[in-house]
Amino acid sequence: MPACRRFGSLDRRLDAHPPTVMTLDEFEAIRLIDGEGLSQQQCAQRMEVARATVQAIYAEARKKLAKCLVEGQELLIEGGDYILCDGENRSCSCHKCCGKRL
Repeated sequence: MPACRRFGSLDRRLDAHPPTVMTLDEFEAIRLIDGEGLSQQQCAQRMEVARATVQAIYAEARKKLAKCLVEGQELLIEGGDYILCDGENRSCSCHKCCGKRL
């Protein structure tokens, strides 16, 4: 879960448009590919989905980011199809808190 889930104008009255909503799975694809430098294949393995699925998720996330940057729209991160690791599940694929390695 991202620490900050809302980006944009502090004065919501200035933005006549509703916020652009980025799902958590889209955020995770951006975080893994652009933030951690993983390939789409590595990202797919980490997210436990097909590479083609990651490609579609990533493409949609980048469109949303571009729209927010170019048009100045507010970005809200919420929703999507995901399971969060609670740090106790030994069978998850987060590779961080559960003792698994890549």
